[in-house]
Amino acid sequence: MADFHQNGNIATLHNLRTTSLEAMTHELVTFAQTRKISLILPSLFSELEGEALPKIIDELSQVPYLNRIVIGLDRADADQYRHARAFFARLPQDHVVIWNDSPRQKELGERLKKLGLYTEEPGKGKNVWGCLGYLMARQDSAVVAIHDCDIVTYHREMLARLVYPVANPSFPYQVAKGYYPRIGEGKINGRVTRLLVSPLLIALKRVIGDRDYLDYLRSFRYPLSGEFAMRTGILPDLRIPSDWGLEIGVLSEAWRNLAPKSVCQVEISDAYDHKHQDLSVEDASTGLSRMSTDICKAIFRKLAADGTVFTTHVFRTLKATYYRTALDLLDCYYNDAKMNGLSIDRHREERSIELFADNIMRAGSIFLDNPSETPFIPTWNRVHAADPDLMRDMLNAVAADRAEFA
Repeated sequence: MADFHQNGNIATLHNLRTTSLEAMTHELVTFAQTRKISLILPSLFSELEGEALPKIIDELSQVPYLNRIVIGLDRADADQYRHARAFFARLPQDHVVIWNDSPRQKELGERLKKLGLYTEEPGKGKNVWGCLGYLMARQDSAVVAIHDCDIVTYHREMLARLVYPVANPSFPYQVAKGYYPRIGEGKINGRVTRLLVSPLLIALKRVIGDRDYLDYLRSFRYPLSGEFAMRTGILPDLRIPSDWGLEIGVLSEAWRNLAPKSVCQVEISDAYDHKHQDLSVEDASTGLSRMSTDICKAIFRKLAADGTVFTTHVFRTLKATYYRTALDLLDCYYNDAKMNGLSIDRHREERSIELFADNIMRAGSIFLDNPSETPFIPTWNRVHAADPDLMRDMLNAVAADRAEFA
């Protein structure tokens, strides 16, 4: 049973198991009559062949309150796009597959490139950004939810609980962030949150001093969850990273643009597991190694934008402070696991901490060596100002792809 913990920065909405899915769904159907709700699924083609996505689609097929489902498809050729269209065809809701690698989408990318607004680096953030642009161009949704396509324990109640806080017109929330315990197969999971983000935020507070932004991030029980919902009115001014820093980037934008009372976290599941990334010790461009670097860069960029001065000496001190803090927290995780009959591989956990410590320095070096780097994808407001026809042409490109590759 969840408690009634509140941190004083953002609202925490718990799952007390006192409301049925049927009752919540009935309310959402009522809300959706005047506040249409849509869902974005950023997907790699490879996820269509995994164990998670087929179940997710089966569950979503039973959701009556969704106005539209937008699937952003990455790393697919023409035949794979056709296969994806057939794969998602069983969804009864209005849905569309955006083939991000299509010639028409690439042509739109060239137009943005000429305007200096194109992001070369592919990734989840860029995929979500494109889907948000499509959804804004349709102009018929008041609420949008986003979640990952690799949740092996997915149930439609997760979506209901995620969108409810922003779909309910009597609630003040503009952004809702999902959270959940990360346990599975008798182990404590969630390595990047437990072993990187939590000790890094503690270390940053010790090294650079108190920052309201750090207290804000520490308020989230699972800041790296890929599940969040937003009212669409905030989307045109949303600046997000194109890489693995997406989740931190969205939280940072909520911090910058909204009052704390407009942001909440909501418990969406008590049994969550997803496809686990490799640590990727030998290749910094993949797996948790790249993810940890991108997350660190996102946090450093936001702090710098708020006036924090970083130097090589600061990053060296931060690395040492982080390393000691992470090892201390590891003792807590080990004891917590032991008390609850769960296991932790301490050797594996300490290897992760060592990698993350190195990647704090790596992210710091990238940050210092590239002062002119543009950290965010341009807002859709800026894109529309630079090329007022692009959003309309995006709709036409998606429709043309759909007709040509039927």
